[in-house]
Amino acid sequence: MALFTKDLGIDLGTYFIRVAEGNHILLEEPNVAAIVTEEQKMVAWGQEAQDMMGRVPESLEISRPLFNGVIADYEVTEYMLEAVLRKVGGPMRIFRPRVMITVPHGVTSVESRAVHEAILQAGSREAILIQHPLAAAIGVDLPIGTPSGNMILCLGAGSTQAAVMAMYGIVAADTLRAGGMALDEAIISYVRKKYGLIIGQLTAEQIKVKIGAAVPQDQEDSINIQGQDQVSGLPRPATLTTGEVVEALQSPLVDIVETARRVLEKTPPELVSDIIDRGVAVTGGGALLRGIDKLLTKELGVPAYLVDNPTVCTAEGAFKGLGMFPLIRRNLVTV
Repeated sequence: MALFTKDLGIDLGTYFIRVAEGNHILLEEPNVAAIVTEEQKMVAWGQEAQDMMGRVPESLEISRPLFNGVIADYEVTEYMLEAVLRKVGGPMRIFRPRVMITVPHGVTSVESRAVHEAILQAGSREAILIQHPLAAAIGVDLPIGTPSGNMILCLGAGSTQAAVMAMYGIVAADTLRAGGMALDEAIISYVRKKYGLIIGQLTAEQIKVKIGAAVPQDQEDSINIQGQDQVSGLPRPATLTTGEVVEALQSPLVDIVETARRVLEKTPPELVSDIIDRGVAVTGGGALLRGIDKLLTKELGVPAYLVDNPTVCTAEGAFKGLGMFPLIRRNLVTV
């Protein structure tokens, strides 16, 4: 029967859920669900639910079932995972898939058990948990099976994870329960304080993606936004520049840099010398922020570089991890 089963790698993120099989991303959807409040029934998920955000009546609730990288709403997570497996496997699933699914480094036993039970209840035959940094490192083909040190920085929406790996295991790591969402909140706060405008999370994310940067840029871009005046409550426009966004993001970026610095401080000297030679691989959606590699290189004193597939490498690594299971099993999350 095992010959007919499907192996899947799942990156269960705060913003997105991605499913990989082989070198292909089978599914990439926002990790959002639309729930009928009275019945607690999911009526939409993924991009369809994301498009409803901020635009629904009180009878509907738009929910992100994961917060800071871990499950905040177990039932909604289970509904979503069931919908995901149904979409990638088809409605007539005879053979249930074997799944390797990511969890943040440092999750508690309760948090990891919630993910394990949710994916099993959703319809998988077997569920194996892998730490996010380990999956990302496998996905970008870092030589983690050698005694040499390899460092990776995963900039997710709900968490920032830095890890140094060798011999298929994590030697030193740290997790900050904040990431891209904290950057969005910093932009929202900045616009409110400077312009007296209230904007939503989707608008803040649009600002970050279109003109955001971690360091000052040679070319100053700008974007026109619409917000709600916090005094009159009426709509009002404003124009934001790249320099202003850089200023707004400084506080959460300092926290991200400090997370990476703490990991370097507790890494054995022999491995640090390897990292200085090889650099720090930067992955996750936050890696797409312009200049983030330059900021990290300057602040850490170690070269940082963006990987080729920053947003999908974790899902791809989770799938590859199934084939490497005998090598990495002793370093995986136990449930």
